[in-house]
Amino acid sequence: MERRVAREFRHKVNLLIDNEAEKDYLYDVLRMYHQSMNLPVLVGDLKLVINEPSRLPLFDAIRPLIPLKHQVEYDQLTPKRSRKLKEVRLDRLHPEGLGISVRGGVEFSCGLFISQLVKGGQADNVGLQVGDEIVRINGYSISSCTHEEVINLIRTKKIVSIKVRHVGMIPVKSSADEPLKWQYVDQFVSDAGEGKGSVAGLASSGGRDSKEKKVFISLIGTKGMGCSISSGPTQKPGIFISNVKPGSLSAEVGLEVGDQIVEVNGVDFSNVDHKEAVRVLKSSRTLTISVVAGAGKELFMTEEERQREACLREQERQELMHQKRLALETNKIIKEQQEKERLRKLEISQKAAEEEERYRREIEQITAEEEKFKKEWEEDWGPKEPPKPLKTVTAEVHPAPHSKHKHVKGVAHDQLETDDMDEVIMKQDKQGFQKYLEDFDPYSMFTPEQIMGKDVRLLRIKKEGSLDLAVEGGIDSPIGKIVVSAIYEGGAADKHGGIVKGDEILAVNGKILIDSRLAEAQTTLAKAWNMGGDWIDLVIAASPPKEYDDEMTFF
Repeated sequence: MERRVAREFRHKVNLLIDNEAEKDYLYDVLRMYHQSMNLPVLVGDLKLVINEPSRLPLFDAIRPLIPLKHQVEYDQLTPKRSRKLKEVRLDRLHPEGLGISVRGGVEFSCGLFISQLVKGGQADNVGLQVGDEIVRINGYSISSCTHEEVINLIRTKKIVSIKVRHVGMIPVKSSADEPLKWQYVDQFVSDAGEGKGSVAGLASSGGRDSKEKKVFISLIGTKGMGCSISSGPTQKPGIFISNVKPGSLSAEVGLEVGDQIVEVNGVDFSNVDHKEAVRVLKSSRTLTISVVAGAGKELFMTEEERQREACLREQERQELMHQKRLALETNKIIKEQQEKERLRKLEISQKAAEEEERYRREIEQITAEEEKFKKEWEEDWGPKEPPKPLKTVTAEVHPAPHSKHKHVKGVAHDQLETDDMDEVIMKQDKQGFQKYLEDFDPYSMFTPEQIMGKDVRLLRIKKEGSLDLAVEGGIDSPIGKIVVSAIYEGGAADKHGGIVKGDEILAVNGKILIDSRLAEAQTTLAKAWNMGGDWIDLVIAASPPKEYDDEMTFF
């Protein structure tokens, strides 16, 4: 089972990850987890390599490798994905807008994803989540639509129908030329407002940056925005917010120092100078401003803040290097342990093969001895026949000793007269029991193969005192069956007189013991003797007649 799970996991890894270094890293973090059993660290490490939606199935493939006691926590820490589509309806003309921001589009080689939600807004109330991928709008598939086409499609109807599926990741791309990256929802910094009316109804991310937002500001009845702007240096051109007064209108709508203004009332701020930017901002009392949060934050850092930022980056780099060294050392230790385990298993398999060969030789020896014994028995007594009706069987059985015949020694079994045997049976009936019950058909309990060549008899022993009967053997012993090893004087078995040492016990109270072990047979005998009822029924296969010579002389 474990090998199959590991094989399926490796197949999934080879299918979803092409980079060999990433594969090695994945295997290293799994080995480190099985050493430390630190699940949060494992999930954090996994997210570094499972870094795009196409690789998310690896979380499901890794789950069987996690111990059962950690699987519930593993499910809570890993992203929740769903293949089911969810459809919601939003009112485009709602005073607070749709309450969502989206990013992506075919021009960025990805779908359209919800990147922000207004807390308590329309989208939040109907159950949409950050990380949902929008697959249909108003019944149309948007898999081949650009970002702008999607925005226009939303504007075509008053009630917007949106179908989504939850992915749990968000695309990040600064421009169409840069490679597409992905962030998990719990790692993504949302800049959505806390339900204020000035927050955008639908922020057009356009893929410019991972933290783009749009705000609406009305300057009617106010003294101004309460912020200052500056032009960026040559290496980072643009218009940036350089100061925000606490409690001002800009602070209320969420503008911060370092935000880059990219558009105001439809005017692109990518290439405007400072003077033109001021003119546009003062040209209207109602402003729709698109900004990239924190895009120029480093331009306005103090020297102390820069040093702190550089120190944090260096710490992160050192930590990653430490983890890599630890992974390599752990990998070396694990390989050594694997080699020791391989040698140990090889030694065990060799010993098992030797033990199996020894057992085979013993079985062959026992089988040969049994065949020899069977051949000698048939030469002395001839082949056994199936059990006969009661009177014939009774004639072959040796009744309990009777005092008036004790002086008759050496009388042959086949010379007994029928009248003498009938007299013995009558005396047994007067005593209240028979050694062997009438009308017992052994073929009603056993297959012909099970009793072939055996003299099968049914005994009913009265429960008086203790049974005082010992057994040995068992299916897993060299004997291969349950046989009577001793009959103790004065016990119920001894008083009955129908069972002797060497007889095979085939069944007790209807339970067949042919394939039973010794302990099971002993338990069955004890339970049958101690449970309710006055009698116990034993089905036996009598040992060869030559072991009954002394008893036969009693007739």
